[in-house]
Amino acid sequence: MPDALIEEAARRFALLSDPTRLRILSALLERETMTVTELAECLGITAPNVSQHLARLLSARIVTRQRDGRKLRYSVEDQSLQPLCELVCTSLREQAERMRPDWSREAAG
Repeated sequence: MPDALIEEAARRFALLSDPTRLRILSALLERETMTVTELAECLGITAPNVSQHLARLLSARIVTRQRDGRKLRYSVEDQSLQPLCELVCTSLREQAERMRPDWSREAAG
């Protein structure tokens, strides 16, 4: 793989390493399009905070926005994120299930 692609992949993973940005992407993948206000209410954070995270995701072309009258609606532009998120979440659930018996033994011991 060329160095330029590796560096771009590293930038993309760095953007996705933030829990708030992952929550935003999860909400957008679930609901398809949302405004900043809707995202803020859904996630329980301030609209300016959502806007800052969306600006980073926009600059990386991970999300896109469209005008809907007086509102801007955001959606996921990079469709490769849906299967990636499903893969990672499935793997984490499976790991948690494998570890669960260890946790119950530790609590009992």
